Amino acid sequence: MASLLEMKEIFRNADAVCFDVDSTVIREEGIDELAKFCGVGDAVAEMTRRAMGGSVTFKAALTARLGLIRPSYEQVQKLISDNPPQLTPGIRELVSRLHQRGVQVFLVSGGFQSIVEHVALQLNIPTANVFANRLKFYFNGEYAGFDETQPTSESGGKGKVITHLKEQFHFKKVVMIGDGATDMEACPPADCFIGFGGNVVRKQVKEKAKWYITHFDELLKELEER
Repeated sequence: MASLLEMKEIFRNADAVCFDVDSTVIREEGIDELAKFCGVGDAVAEMTRRAMGGSVTFKAALTARLGLIRPSYEQVQKLISDNPPQLTPGIRELVSRLHQRGVQVFLVSGGFQSIVEHVALQLNIPTANVFANRLKFYFNGEYAGFDETQPTSESGGKGKVITHLKEQFHFKKVVMIGDGATDMEACPPADCFIGFGGNVVRKQVKEKAKWYITHFDELLKELEER
């Protein structure tokens, strides 16, 4: 296992940095915001709590929550325009600095492609660097399920995305940053995991992550020192 000093070295020399989105790059949990917007916030929040406890698989929890929300195409677009995701302080500067250093930045999320792409646009991250779940709609715009072939729709999916990125781009050092257990589980294949607690503190992640931060300024400083 890498020491904290070794992890900092990996971060400074990373070819690619992958960020979780909900409660990391943005302040909210996208699925909970969508549920509130569609009038089933409390019921879905309770399901999210159960899912975080690990008593059900990620895909089962996602299926159940979306089955309750049943968002239409119009509702998803209205959520993005009326309540756009709020970027976490410091993320814009950190991504910009990584880009300046020639580091590839990816958004790897269990959230929804349309919302995550909106976030990517604000951070100048190409949409090709977004890995998230895709909602499906009928021709009339009604909810028709989600794309179950996406790796991010199941447990262990973020690790699969990182393996794919390493194979495709021959990255030597990949860093994963996020607030949740699914982010921590992606290391390995990620070479380093940085736990983030700036929006919400997950006890398990705080206790187990060797490198745990609460503000992105901590990572900016790390880059400025070299």
